[in-house]
Amino acid sequence: MQKVITDDLDALMGILPPSIRQKLQEQEDFKQLIEVILDLGRPPEARFLNREVILDQREVTDEDIEYVITRIGSFGDDNRAGIERTLHRISAIRNRKGRIVGLTLRVGRAVFGTIKIIEDLVETGKSILLLGRPGVGKTTMLREVARVLADDFHKRVIIVDTSNEIAGDGDIPHPAIGHARRMQVTTPNMQHAVMIEAVENHMPEVIVIDEIGTQLETQAARTIAERGVQLVATAHGNTLENLMMNPTLADLIGGIQSVTLGDEEAKRRGTQKSILERMSAPTFDILVEIQERDTVAIHADVASAVDAILLGEPQALEVRQIDENTGEVNIKHIQPETDDTRRPVRSNKAAQPKNGTSAKLFLYGVNRVRMEEVAGEMGVNLDIVEDLREATLLVTSKKYYRQKPQKIRDAESTNLPIYVLKGGTPVQIRQLLGSLFHIEQQNEPEERRDESFKSALDDANEAVQMIKKGENTVELSPQSAYIRRFQHLVAERHGMYSQSTGKDPNRRVRIFRV
Repeated sequence: MQKVITDDLDALMGILPPSIRQKLQEQEDFKQLIEVILDLGRPPEARFLNREVILDQREVTDEDIEYVITRIGSFGDDNRAGIERTLHRISAIRNRKGRIVGLTLRVGRAVFGTIKIIEDLVETGKSILLLGRPGVGKTTMLREVARVLADDFHKRVIIVDTSNEIAGDGDIPHPAIGHARRMQVTTPNMQHAVMIEAVENHMPEVIVIDEIGTQLETQAARTIAERGVQLVATAHGNTLENLMMNPTLADLIGGIQSVTLGDEEAKRRGTQKSILERMSAPTFDILVEIQERDTVAIHADVASAVDAILLGEPQALEVRQIDENTGEVNIKHIQPETDDTRRPVRSNKAAQPKNGTSAKLFLYGVNRVRMEEVAGEMGVNLDIVEDLREATLLVTSKKYYRQKPQKIRDAESTNLPIYVLKGGTPVQIRQLLGSLFHIEQQNEPEERRDESFKSALDDANEAVQMIKKGENTVELSPQSAYIRRFQHLVAERHGMYSQSTGKDPNRRVRIFRV
């Protein structure tokens, strides 16, 4: 279905030292070349579609690097250069004195047909944001979108080309963009200014942008969208949830804010008093997650998707895939697997564990009397064992878990689930038993639920401070899927990584340094 219109490999070969060029051209899969790596003092390498290869045992010299530099355009502030009227990208690595000691020469290819999988979305005139990991084809699809909108739909399209990746190096743009016009950016930190200039000076109907990545660029994108111009852009991140947790880029999908509800409103919604809400209308109407070169997941209504995720109710994804044999687009609607946070109403009968078997709890550093009192209030029959080998769950406090005594190490070595209570309060014990025994806790006093929610966020903030003081990883107490989303946001807003780990009732958030 796809047709490569040009890869200009001859132009790339022309800037390489003759010995390296010859070794490359001898490779059987030469046409599948992705990039060439030249690092001073190391053998030259090449990456192909399915393999990597050392081209020569001879180490790269200063003369080799200089040979390439003198045959390409000048490097910008982003340490990128190109070859005039091609899509190839040459990126430099410099030493502390600014001298170039490494080069990455990436092959740029223009491909027809990549837009077919989202062509109906492009036709709507709505703003579209493309997400995906590096190398998955975001820029290739963006280039094809610009050409189709300009040539097939006869729209006034302007490309804001910061690193010349969309339309190539030089003053004359690559023919792959068709009749779209291109505005080059002198330095990456001025991309936002050129975006606004494009709207004010050239009356576009569509603006195409690669890699929105700063607060100023997100603000410029919103300004453009508010003027009725269609935006098609890429941004860093793989999924919509990645974007929601990125404080710099969250404004692209409406922004996220913390809101404290009144008692009546919280009761009407059936939520905690403190919740996250979307701040405003999204800049982009449609979001496309590029999973593979021939597979995408689509959020056709970004506003609804963001709202649903914040409520803990992810919508079904529309996944599209190109059939290799027919070239047709196959569409599937997939319901993502989520933690079930809606539990049945509590009955008067003694509760049983979710899996229908009797849970055998081994308590370590947790008050047994208090545990049994809370269980009695909830109508739960506990089976507390004295032998760790008989237990199906170890319950301990955060203090003991961090000290890692022998009992906890023994449990971990046998993969016995461990539930960590922050302090062993009745509220936290209710959370444990409610999760373990599938009990609805919506009928408990509202101030108690709010205390639980606040405690979970305090736990996340405390973990962040511990990591700032030197800890590498901190695990939080197990929580529901709804609360874990807030804890992930706390970590993200402090510039740290986080992930959910374990299985219910012990699924919890782990926060670690970047």
